[in-house]
Amino acid sequence: MPSSTPLSENATKVVPLVIIAPVRDEADLIKLTLDSMVAQTVKPLEWIIVDDGSQDGTADIVRAYAEKHDFIRLVQRPDRGFRKVGGGVVAAFKFGITQILHQEYEYIAKLDGDMSFGSRYLELMYEKFAQNPKLAAVSGKVFREEEGRHVEEIIIDEHVAGQFKLYRRVAFEEIGGFVEEVLWDGIDVHTARMKGWTTLSFYHPDAVLMHHRLMGSSDKNVYRGRLRWGRGIWFMGYHPLYALASGIFRMREKPFIIGGLLIIAGYLGAVLKRAPRYDNPEFRQHLHRWQLGQIKNLLLGRKN
Repeated sequence: MPSSTPLSENATKVVPLVIIAPVRDEADLIKLTLDSMVAQTVKPLEWIIVDDGSQDGTADIVRAYAEKHDFIRLVQRPDRGFRKVGGGVVAAFKFGITQILHQEYEYIAKLDGDMSFGSRYLELMYEKFAQNPKLAAVSGKVFREEEGRHVEEIIIDEHVAGQFKLYRRVAFEEIGGFVEEVLWDGIDVHTARMKGWTTLSFYHPDAVLMHHRLMGSSDKNVYRGRLRWGRGIWFMGYHPLYALASGIFRMREKPFIIGGLLIIAGYLGAVLKRAPRYDNPEFRQHLHRWQLGQIKNLLLGRKN
């Protein structure tokens, strides 16, 4: 595990990590995230919670925890009047970076305010970093509770959950951080891979991330979210075959069938409108090679 220093108040350890959590109107769920972080066997240097214009009691809840735990800090941004998914989250995250007090950090994470996780979560992430010096980013797997059972929000092992994305600082800075677009949490992973790093999400009973909101439903409704997803994969630079395969794959998730169709419709709508794309030809070429390789492996029945 990377070097750490003891916390005198509770004998847990502090690791050279800064966590930034952009939140907006999370009063119903943020206590779950706060309680999860407070219970960690290792603690970050600081956890900056960026209140991005909440109109509910989010800020008051965070203040109450910050009074008891000195690694938690609340910073607030003016209310833009609406929840701006994707780019807005990254803009709030970047604002959080400007508020960091402990500049000696070696790791940085973006965390959502609607998550919960076990007390050994950070400890396990640090074990993965220690095992692989070329590991840029890591997470556990994401699940949500549905009718008394855990339903996985599927991501492949080479991707990292956008809800809690933990980065090695040197890798994060090498890729230029996150872009202010909807598919920021795909662009970063592929950029890291393009630059010779690896990324990982893995299964472990103590590394489960519980998501307490249906993915893509934070803005209006999940149907709008799936259309936005389709437009996002066009912007990111998905190969048409992989975009089609992705839509078909997501048909087995809620909202069943129609969700995948909406992803495809969003992609095709962006194609017809000649919507802007991520302006990095080298990135798109790398992405297409990887995606076509994934399709080839699937057709040949090979594991990645």
